[in-house]
Amino acid sequence: MAILGVADHSSSRSSSHGPQKEQQLTSATCKEPAASPESSKEELKGVRHLCERGITALPPRYVLPPSDRPAPAPARGIPVIDLGRLRSPVASDRAAELAAMDAACRDLGFFQVVNHGGVDSAMMLDVARRFFLLPQEERERHMSPDIRAPVRYGTSFNQLNDGVLCWRDFLKLLCNPAKMDDVVPSWPHNPADLREVMSSYARANQRLFRELISAALEAMGITGGGVLEELDNGTQMMMVNCFPACPEPDLTLGMPPHSDYGFLTILLQDQVNGLEVNDGQDWLLVEPLPGALIVNVGDHLEIFSNGRYKSVLHRVRVNSTRSRISVASLHSLPSERVIGPAPELLADGIPRRYLDTDLATFLDYLSSAEGKHKTFLQSRRITLPSS
Repeated sequence: MAILGVADHSSSRSSSHGPQKEQQLTSATCKEPAASPESSKEELKGVRHLCERGITALPPRYVLPPSDRPAPAPARGIPVIDLGRLRSPVASDRAAELAAMDAACRDLGFFQVVNHGGVDSAMMLDVARRFFLLPQEERERHMSPDIRAPVRYGTSFNQLNDGVLCWRDFLKLLCNPAKMDDVVPSWPHNPADLREVMSSYARANQRLFRELISAALEAMGITGGGVLEELDNGTQMMMVNCFPACPEPDLTLGMPPHSDYGFLTILLQDQVNGLEVNDGQDWLLVEPLPGALIVNVGDHLEIFSNGRYKSVLHRVRVNSTRSRISVASLHSLPSERVIGPAPELLADGIPRRYLDTDLATFLDYLSSAEGKHKTFLQSRRITLPSS
């Protein structure tokens, strides 16, 4: 998809190059005195740009209304799925892990994957960090206000529409798993190893996604290879995020409450915490395990599962001392595909709970007034009569 998620309202790990690179990134955060940004044009160049200018106070456009400012959230471990057990030839081990994954998707919509193998997290985080250390002139070569652009350096969440800007810069890369070699030449050529490292990571991520979604479909009782074949030729988009240390972190957010548009999102993050998940009642700070990848259900999978699996709101907090790097890889069906509840899940008179959707519907939603007061999922839910 071309968008990471949908905002509900406006609203922390080191590399293979060692601590020196992290220190460089942190030292460029907002500590040295300097003039405030002169206009919104400066702000739209990104928070790294603001930090390089040396601001010591949060510009007004980043300050949330008091009611939207994040309160401290308690830390919580989320379900852990061991891919080694999911691959086990011992039927009872595999069945138990499949049931645990199914429960995680039903209850919280988030889980961690360990023993995944084949995903070089350290190299990916390192090259991402070095990209954001490039001079502003190099980074902004890829800046575009077009949310449909396949390669895009940007800031905030939806920067042209955000009433309050988010403390985040990002590099969006459309991957297209079936035609990866066609899209990689359009990616940034600096750092020199970016294309090689990120394309290798994207391919490994797509393989992991296919394994996880195959297990999810099996758990739901959806058989046959039709959907899997479509997903093999579907969409994959990476959002490489930088959340610099912030001078007044209690007044803003790195990302507002949102849910992801897609089937599954696989998140790689460094050692700096910041991801918070809403369990329906409270915000909870996710405590990741070393080496784990975080996986969450997206809007498409909630619709496809007819509500069995949950795509839940999550947000990103920032802090005053350390920058945070994360890479979200979003996977779904082809952009032209209309998505609705799976026919297998509508048997025996079970009512449909969601309207069909496609990419055009989502983009229309983003530009509409509707997006100001409800999530995309809320706009697709069918109100069923009371029994």
